Amino acid sequence: MKVGLIGCGGMGTTHNLSLKALSSTMNVEVTALADCRPEFLKKAAEQWPDAKLYETGMELLKHEKLDSVHICLPSYLHTEHAVAAMNKGIQVFVEKPVCLTEEEAEKLLEAKARNQVQVMVGQVVRSFSEYRYLKESYDTGRYGELKSITMQRISGDAAWGYEDWFHQEEESGSVVLDLHVHDLDFLRYMLGEPDSFDVRATAFASGMVNQIFTTYEFGKVFAVTEGIWDTSSALPFEASFHACFEEASIVFKGRNEKPLAVYKNDGTVEYPELVREYDVQDDSAGINISNLGPYYTEIKYFIQCLQEGREIDLAPLEEGIKSVRQGLAEWKRAKEYIGRK
Repeated sequence: MKVGLIGCGGMGTTHNLSLKALSSTMNVEVTALADCRPEFLKKAAEQWPDAKLYETGMELLKHEKLDSVHICLPSYLHTEHAVAAMNKGIQVFVEKPVCLTEEEAEKLLEAKARNQVQVMVGQVVRSFSEYRYLKESYDTGRYGELKSITMQRISGDAAWGYEDWFHQEEESGSVVLDLHVHDLDFLRYMLGEPDSFDVRATAFASGMVNQIFTTYEFGKVFAVTEGIWDTSSALPFEASFHACFEEASIVFKGRNEKPLAVYKNDGTVEYPELVREYDVQDDSAGINISNLGPYYTEIKYFIQCLQEGREIDLAPLEEGIKSVRQGLAEWKRAKEYIGRK
């Protein structure tokens, strides 16, 4: 399988390292790389010395015959590259958020339908072992019914983006579509669409939303989320959740030595042994996640679906777009709330 990688920065490095690891056991090879920064392109090419190198993703798509392409560009470039790839009949893995506007969402859906290709979105939290354990517990009723859940995704200011694109609201979608979208996507994945939601938010001095609190009702389940880019870039990243079931609480704190714990009603505490098919730490991407495991897992799933002719149902384009649409609705309310203060 010939793969192209467009974007060799933080997320592109994560994909590149995962693809290299997968190539040892699967028929997959990155044959083309694109990035406008020579130093990033050179670094990525160390993994694939025979790959063709391009300055832009559009050049790569124009000249290469590929089975699939991974789009790891800044969010505002996702749609045009994904549509161009689909128009060439290439299967697409595109990072989250898949798009930033309703108009882009419609373009993507139309291109997929017209070209009959597979598209997966990098909603990687669906592949984290701790979150999979939570969903399995919910689906099986292991600890009775879920009553409530709180989720946090806390980060220092996103200061690592190329040309500071994270701080351009129309390019990143603010903290809502870049960071918070992970938790709202997982809630949708586990609980379905919310019956109602309410939003509170804060903003940077520029006016861009940097912190969002959203409360949801999913039937009988009450959920609260917080996503923040702190004003300081020094604040360490941490994802966490606290899910209250009838018979136990499942607590995840990503920075703990034992990050996942189950606190049972009888006073006992268990630390589930989670199976990680690939458990490698690598900080070379320079982003706030260093464990390659979940990325390896989602990319392996994507490759397997393509090679076996199976439909992608873990995080297909349609799901990525539904999460963007929910995020757009929350972003609108966040801006309205800030405007009233």
